[in-house]
Amino acid sequence: MFAERVLSGMRPTGALHLGHYHGVLKNWARLQAEYPCFYFVADLHALTTHYDDVQAIGHNTREMVIDWLASGIDPSQATLFVQSRVPQHAELHLMLSMMAPLSWLERVPTYKDQQEKLAEKDLTTYGFLGYPLLQAADILIYRAQHVPVGEDQVPHVEFTREVARRFNHLYGKEPGYAEKAEAAVKKLGGKQSRAYRELRDRYQEQGDPEALVAGRELLAAAQSLSAQDRERLFGYLEGGGKIILVEPQALLTEASRMPGLDGQKMSKSYGNTIALREDAKSVEKKVRTMPTDPARVRRTDPGNPDKCPVWELHRVYSDDATRTWVRNGCTSAGIGCLECKQPVIDGVLREQGPMLERAQKYIDDPKLVTDILEDGCQKAARLAEETMHDVRAAMGLGHD
Repeated sequence: MFAERVLSGMRPTGALHLGHYHGVLKNWARLQAEYPCFYFVADLHALTTHYDDVQAIGHNTREMVIDWLASGIDPSQATLFVQSRVPQHAELHLMLSMMAPLSWLERVPTYKDQQEKLAEKDLTTYGFLGYPLLQAADILIYRAQHVPVGEDQVPHVEFTREVARRFNHLYGKEPGYAEKAEAAVKKLGGKQSRAYRELRDRYQEQGDPEALVAGRELLAAAQSLSAQDRERLFGYLEGGGKIILVEPQALLTEASRMPGLDGQKMSKSYGNTIALREDAKSVEKKVRTMPTDPARVRRTDPGNPDKCPVWELHRVYSDDATRTWVRNGCTSAGIGCLECKQPVIDGVLREQGPMLERAQKYIDDPKLVTDILEDGCQKAARLAEETMHDVRAAMGLGHD
């Protein structure tokens, strides 16, 4: 059984904002304490839509990693690396492209959607069509079992599962597979062999999911098996071949409730963001100039918090007592809009304080970021090469 791992990445498209923190990075920080986590800078993916504007990729990569570290991502717990510096990503992408049906790529929901959203760009490229397959390679190269995604990204994980399933079907049945699997069953010993066969029959004949779980647990605990025999028997248990690429599971994350300065979702494309490491004076100015309930023309006019973008930020940054004060004060005209905005300013600055403090040492000593990424790339490459060794052999390209 392969070790449980979490894999996630982010394109280096510029400075991160508080929407990234609440939508992704807080979750990454939580997961790093629960699983071996691999977080990567998806610089190859940046080329799929920005192939004609590459000058800022290097700078954006460094700034984004500092934002990760500022948010609490700990390189002693999680592996941080850059996609393009682990060439096995590109190699697996090429190998998978040999067996992935073209129709699978054309039906990916975001393919035409992104072409319409980015109509000003020429996205009729092989790289853009193939980016879901590169995304699959990113996951499969580490045999990651968990991919944290929002509901809108679940189809990408399912696509990756289909790719892994097809690969294992095509290449997992080595010559003499059944004979080798049966020989491996005997190595379990009399009692465990009988239990394995019973569980295999229950799963394959009756579709009993509990039998599958119990069979996997039996194999994981077996001391008499080599790693290769264990992999064979995992596949034999399910009725397939040797498991070479692991089917990942979507680890659903809650949708971010982080609103922008105009009440819409915080996004650079809307121009309504607060940067994760934004200067305090800039934060104060942005919040103070936020639009409010249009019904409050004068200070004495009562307002409705539900029609005010500032109220959405109170939902994130204020406690119950403050929200009660805001609602009562707004609807009675007991407080003005600037008074209402101050707790939000205080809340944002309070959240950013530890981030700015953590980021400072990496700003002062850029080599720290270089070393973190170098170490991460080396660790990632070692694991990726283990997978590629098996992939090459399965596809008839193993020469050792």
